[in-house]
Amino acid sequence: MTALTPHMFLQPDGWAPAKGYSNGVMAEGKLIFTGGLVGWSAQQTWEHLDMVGQFRQTLENIVAVLESAGAGPEHLVRLTWYITDKQEYNENLRAFGAAYRDVIGRHFPAMAVVQVIALMEDEAKIEIEATAVIPHD
Repeated sequence: MTALTPHMFLQPDGWAPAKGYSNGVMAEGKLIFTGGLVGWSAQQTWEHLDMVGQFRQTLENIVAVLESAGAGPEHLVRLTWYITDKQEYNENLRAFGAAYRDVIGRHFPAMAVVQVIALMEDEAKIEIEATAVIPHD
């Protein structure tokens, strides 16, 4: 791994390629962990009540936290999504993909999506935890 490539995507021999995520990532450097971030503004107000709108805002919030540490979306190695409605998610996959590419780009770390009954913020439909690695100089 070099400073220009902060991580290596892991693809076992013979496995079909993952689509929109990586099966695994190997990285070394400074670690950044976010808390569970939701889709409200920096002032904790809700501008979107739909899951896709909250997803975009959540990603923007993740990028803001990364930037405060001198990192960017390219340093992400893992995202764990918690969603409250699998059906709403599945019905909007194209919109999720477009929002993801707009905010994160074509960088696909290891990811998991989990449906939960509810999130701590009543209006939240999605919460995401992120892990990033800034490579050593």
